[in-house]
Amino acid sequence: MWRGIVLFALAACLAADRPFVIRIVDSQTGRGVPLVELRATNERVWYSDSNGVVAVSDVWLMGQSVFFSVRSDGYRFDQKVEDETGVILSVKPGGRAELRIVRENIAERLYRITGAGIYADSVAAGVPVPIRRPLLNGKVTGQDTVLAIPYRGRIYWFWGDTSGLATANFNASGATSGLQGSGGLDPDRGVDLEYFVDSHGFSRPMLPLDRPGLVWLEGLMIVRDPEGRERLVATYTRVGKRKPVEERGVAVFDDSAQVFRVLAQHPPDRGNRSSHPVRVVEGGRAWWYLYPNYRVPDDWSAIQDAGAYEAYACDAKGCAWKPGAPFIDGAKDERKLIAEGKLRVEDARFPFVDVDTNQPGNFGMGSIEWNAYRQRWIMIAGDWGDVYYSEALAPEGPWNCAKKIVRHEKYNFYNVVHHPFFDKDGGRLIYFEGTYDAGLMDGARPTPLYDYNQIMYRLSLDDPRLALPPACVERK
Repeated sequence: MWRGIVLFALAACLAADRPFVIRIVDSQTGRGVPLVELRATNERVWYSDSNGVVAVSDVWLMGQSVFFSVRSDGYRFDQKVEDETGVILSVKPGGRAELRIVRENIAERLYRITGAGIYADSVAAGVPVPIRRPLLNGKVTGQDTVLAIPYRGRIYWFWGDTSGLATANFNASGATSGLQGSGGLDPDRGVDLEYFVDSHGFSRPMLPLDRPGLVWLEGLMIVRDPEGRERLVATYTRVGKRKPVEERGVAVFDDSAQVFRVLAQHPPDRGNRSSHPVRVVEGGRAWWYLYPNYRVPDDWSAIQDAGAYEAYACDAKGCAWKPGAPFIDGAKDERKLIAEGKLRVEDARFPFVDVDTNQPGNFGMGSIEWNAYRQRWIMIAGDWGDVYYSEALAPEGPWNCAKKIVRHEKYNFYNVVHHPFFDKDGGRLIYFEGTYDAGLMDGARPTPLYDYNQIMYRLSLDDPRLALPPACVERK
């Protein structure tokens, strides 16, 4: 009996110290693929980390031939055992195996940016990792909806609701990272975040208010104050129990205290809507486009004045920018107005016809940016679990067509945003991320560690599958 106990203890030590390491790679690039599910016949499940690594340390598997099913949204594994998609591997302490999967998504999944255990399996396997805190950073386990902007030599990142090991922050959280070439990582490798934390080391509130409710930052802009200094400002909403939005306004970042302060309040006349403002110069005047059809002059006084914000509105006389006009929130609002006879079909800014199905997309406005490589405005937008790419000749559109570039099965991936400060090769390569979350998706089972966190993708704009028909970018 004692001999059996000793052997079992020895096997357990070997499994922990010398796990069986499986690396899953993209067959096209050879890069490790995160978020690949391996499942044994008894429903034991593993998910590859941001290096594409799975470290199997289960004692009962050591020395056994094991069938692993292999699946990942947007990817295909071509090996089968009888009729089952998967592979049989000989599992042993210190062993290695590599699996190749075929990417069906046009965009390539790169890594997880937030949460715990981003490189947990790699650390267990002794595989090098690119970030300083690969297991736990700022005691953060989950983060919703990202905003990011370069400011004063760093990239500033902010999120919505943030969960931790034993607490949560519902008043926006933040971090910084280095710029590439100035201490920051190449976006192909990762994002090395430095969180703003409290005395307990947990990600702290970024817009502390003395009134109750959830506080969310909506969009970031850099505007010169009356002294000519560049200042980081953000639109925000505070959501209470009495009504959907109890407070809206603009806040400015206090560089000494490293928090936002309320600068001006606006009427709480609409719900929370994340934005990713882009600076546009037209006719010698600079604007911040919070959305393709909603803008404000790049001016310290204007951003504080709710009456200075303009919407691109259409009526019987045509379409034009109009101060104080109703804000139309994308395709769904437009279709409702068309059905009510309040908007002509030809005046719609967001038709978003899927070029593969010829059906209208059900997503709203995403992030937009001028792209030098395509010589067009481009948009990355989400439709529940899917992500689409679109092009237009002007920021306000029309955004006629869309091409699906990321697919998820029964899983949400929302508030996607393109980070133009990471663009490479003159805009040929772009990088975007979104919130991976099982919420509001029927039948979705939360993925351990990954759920309610941010995942980065890379898109090559020279991919022939992105060649949209000419009619897609014709101006109406």
